[in-house]
Amino acid sequence: MNTLLGSARRIRTSMASEHRILTYAMVSTLLRYPDDLLVSDLGSFRSAIGPLPTAAGLPLHRLIDHLARTPLRSLQEGYVATFDLQRRCCLYLSYYTDGDTRRRGTALWHFQDAYRRAGLQPNSAELPDFLPMVLEMAATGGERVALDLLRQHRAGIGLLHSALDEIGSPYAHALQSLEAVLPPPPASIAENVLHLAMSGPPAELVGLDALAPPSPAAPAPEMSEGACPAPPAAPAPEMSEGACP
Repeated sequence: MNTLLGSARRIRTSMASEHRILTYAMVSTLLRYPDDLLVSDLGSFRSAIGPLPTAAGLPLHRLIDHLARTPLRSLQEGYVATFDLQRRCCLYLSYYTDGDTRRRGTALWHFQDAYRRAGLQPNSAELPDFLPMVLEMAATGGERVALDLLRQHRAGIGLLHSALDEIGSPYAHALQSLEAVLPPPPASIAENVLHLAMSGPPAELVGLDALAPPSPAAPAPEMSEGACPAPPAAPAPEMSEGACP
């Protein structure tokens, strides 16, 4: 009997792990800019998420239904209006904790170092704190390292979810699914989310070197007030006020 119970527990653990990995992969994909390829794959995505528990699977079904019935041009315009033009709906995690301050460059370096520690080399022009990229790391062998980052930025994820809910965005379903598979947050997270919602990200109005390791002497290009830094190739370019990277 003990052997059977042990086997059952291992099976449940294995299934739970597979469900988490699948959820990370799906949320990572569906939170990216919609294009023809994504739309053409929606049927496959719907089939793939069939085995997921309701808490993670149902929100993804709802988001996929929205993406499937909405014209691509409208999806693309809605994505830009949601994630690129609203600071509270920012997909760049360190923006919530470090905003437009000198600390942002150091935070980005820690994200880049996390990919290296996981043995991964992101093939993307995005900043390394881009939530879909962090979830891609979690889904492709770096779950432990990615979860450390997600725990550190749980308040930002909570604020993003709340902000998407507030504006009635279908992308709130993706955050609902993600939070269903993340470890339960500490009690202090709700207070941190409320603080972020009321005060917004910190703003020091200085530049940052996007991927520089911690160093007080690192050069810092200028950034405009209120911007949520856009994905640069090297130093961050100037951004318009209120934009999100």
